Amino acid sequence: MGGGHHGHGGKPYEIPDYRIYKVEDAPELLEIQEALKRRGLKDPWLRNEVWRYNVKEFGTQGSRVRSFLFRGFKWGFGAFVVTILAEKLIEKAMPSSHGHGHH
Repeated sequence: MGGGHHGHGGKPYEIPDYRIYKVEDAPELLEIQEALKRRGLKDPWLRNEVWRYNVKEFGTQGSRVRSFLFRGFKWGFGAFVVTILAEKLIEKAMPSSHGHGHH
């Protein structure tokens, strides 16, 4: 088996250069960096979190939450409507012999 590319038709994943991520590009992390600086501290690993705040690539927190909550909503709602219609058609085609409420 081994490593390498197995002919799946594309380049293998490339790890981006760490220098493209700057704390200054993430206002939330910049606030944390400034708060640490006021206390005389520094987090050398803070830059590793910058990618999480990349709005162009990952959207805003609100858009990620909406995407998570409503993922598949269209298909689920469509299936709901089809199920209701199918039940109504079956009810009409084959009425129940129980006669709910009829004596």
